[in-house]
Amino acid sequence: METLFSDVKTFEETRFISRSDKIGASREAKRLILGLNEIYKEEQDPAIMEIMKRLTTLKKKYERRL
Repeated sequence: METLFSDVKTFEETRFISRSDKIGASREAKRLILGLNEIYKEEQDPAIMEIMKRLTTLKKKYERRL
């Protein structure tokens, strides 16, 4: 669980420039969102939902630019 949150922080701080980076970023965002969703199902913590919303926004941003 700790590694998932550190992965989220790293992902949010990284900038993706090339097309292949953006494709990989979209897949990574999906993986992180699904992992957070499993945790959210158990804990129902609103902070986790906010993190998932931020990741979804970033994912859509990268997908739009493909």
